[in-house]
Amino acid sequence: MNSALKWLPLLVAIALAGCARDSGYYHDRNLDYAEARTAPSLTLPETRDPQRYRDAMPVPQAAGEFDPPDGRFRAPSPQALGAGRAVEREFVERRTIGRDAWLVVAADPGSVWPRLEDFARSRGLSIQVSDSSRGVIETGQARLSVRQGLRAGDSEVRCDQAGAPVGACLDALEEYFGAFSATASASSLAAQRLAGDARLSLAQRGDEWRVEIPLDIDRTWAELDHQLRQDFTVEERRELLESDPAGHAFLISYMTVTERNRNPLQIVFSPDVRQMHQQIRLVLEAVGPEQTVLRAENASERGFSPEDQRELLERVAGLLR
Repeated sequence: MNSALKWLPLLVAIALAGCARDSGYYHDRNLDYAEARTAPSLTLPETRDPQRYRDAMPVPQAAGEFDPPDGRFRAPSPQALGAGRAVEREFVERRTIGRDAWLVVAADPGSVWPRLEDFARSRGLSIQVSDSSRGVIETGQARLSVRQGLRAGDSEVRCDQAGAPVGACLDALEEYFGAFSATASASSLAAQRLAGDARLSLAQRGDEWRVEIPLDIDRTWAELDHQLRQDFTVEERRELLESDPAGHAFLISYMTVTERNRNPLQIVFSPDVRQMHQQIRLVLEAVGPEQTVLRAENASERGFSPEDQRELLERVAGLLR
């Protein structure tokens, strides 16, 4: 008898021992999600300083259910780690829409506020009102302000006069904040921090998925325009084709998850013998003074399933977090 064959029963036994539970040949990780239990929250002493303790790795809330039509639970796909992070950000960047303009600083308002006060004093501006609770400094020359940015950990800094941005002042502020790193010393401005439950979320309304954003439409459009220009630059995978500030919309070219997941056999028996991207329109709609909805609408003749819509909106929402 061949010496190699005598070990065959043992090898078969070992292979069978590694089979998945319930059914199938591999461990079904969906069961881990379905059977997961919530652990009690960690309780910190009441004497702690609340300004020093925040979520280091916050977990976003899931919107909707993860039960497909066949009734079997499937774990949601993780958000792409590279979304919106491929290009290194500057500490201070400018945003514009129409005649409006402001700065986005990569630090929370509590860190930015004392720097804004220092800027006003160092430039010899005649400070009339300095209100940290509102993040506003009124001077004889202009109105300086800071508030929570659209993305977590960002601040928006403005310099206005009679409601219009002052270009020279923004230039000076951009140069001033550009001299500091993202490790600028923090101070307390809790009233300016956006509550953890007031972030954008992915929601399902009937068969449609959409992103609900608790900010006004102009700020949202300007930030999304900047992030799409940085991230949607991969030819035949994801590209920004058009930006429409008046209509608060974007036209993109995108390869959907359905198209990316087509197997070789499906491609062979399909009219399209290679993976194809398609045009999709991203549309922002104001549904309130501080509430904006982002939708993804098919702008081509190719199919665009709810799963495709959700996957794309998850990627785009990741650019705004």
